[in-house]
Parts: sequence; C-alpha cells; structure tokens
Amino acid sequence: MRIPASATLSPLLLCVMSVAAQADTAYVSDDLILGVYAEKAQGGARLTTLHSGANVEIVARDGDFAQIRLQDGTLGWVKASFLTAHEPAAVRVKVLEEELAKIKSTTPAMAEAAARSELATLKQQLDAKQKELDAAKDQSAVKSPVSEDKPATKRGDSISIAVIIGVICLAIGFGAGYATLSRQIRNKFGGVKVF
Repeated sequence: MRIPASATLSPLLLCVMSVAAQADTAYVSDDLILGVYAEKAQGGARLTTLHSGANVEIVARDGDFAQIRLQDGTLGWVKASFLTAHEPAAVRVKVLEEELAKIKSTTPAMAEAAARSELATLKQQLDAKQKELDAAKDQSAVKSPVSEDKPATKRGDSISIAVIIGVICLAIGFGAGYATLSRQIRNKFGGVKVF
C-alpha cells in the first residue's frame, strides 16, 4: 500500500506553521470581552474571558480560529478576527496617562527644590550686599568724622533707609523671579501651581 506524498507533508506543514506562529504576539481589539474556549468554534467549556488590550501569545491558527496562550500558561481557542498585532488605543492611552500622572506627582517636589535653591541664592546675594553696605559704612565713618553741627542720628537714619531700600529691592527681585519660575513650571507641566 502506497501513502500519498500530500498526506505525509500535511502534518509536517502544520507543525512548521505552528512553530512559526508561536512567536507572534497579539492583543484583543478595542471594547471587547472575548471568550476563551477549550475547543475550536467556541466548543467545549469556556475557560476565561479576556478584555480589550489583553496580551496573548498565538500558538496556532486554524481557519477562523487561533489557539492562544495566556499569561498564566492556559491554552485556549478564540476567533482570530478579534486579535490584532497592534496594541489598542485604549491601552496606549492608559500607559500615557500613567506616565503623565508620574510626571505631575514629581513636579511639585522639583518646583520646591528649585524655589529653595533660588531662595538660598537670594539669601547669599543679600548677605553679600549687606557686607558691602557695612564696608561702605565703615569707610564713610573713617573718611568723614562726625561734624558737630550734624547729629549722628541723621547719618544713621540715612544708612538704615538705604538698608531698608536694599531689602525691599531684593524682596521685589525674589518675588519677580519666583513668579517667573512658577509661570514657566505651570506652562511646562500643564497648570501645576507651585506654592
């Protein structure tokens, strides 16, 4: 008895196709609840259901059906038309929303660190200006002795007014810098207000 060549090639061809299909990854398409069955054509027991975006591995294809392996290793059959090689938009949107939430959660901490750094810089500048003012005050006292017709309180008052004006200018500069930084952070990170 002679066995036809097509009969021996058919199982071999199915085996080769099955191996080639094992590397494919597919996702359940958008807005879908897909039943996974123990047998093709939705026969046998329903093993589980999959929701849109579920990641499965295609093990074999047979006509309109595909045998899949779930993340937990379960094998089952589904209609192949409900599988796609592209990740559904709903899954991509969810990933992007999670990334955005992560960025927004770190933004206030980053803004606070930037504000602290700017405050430290302004304090250093204030200390430097105060030292310059003290040095100028000492030089002024050495160069011109107090005349007897001008009381010492008037000169002291003018120096204290200069210190007050310097502090006010630094405060205005700090406020303007803080407002600019806050506006830039709000523009860059979508309305996050920094306090």
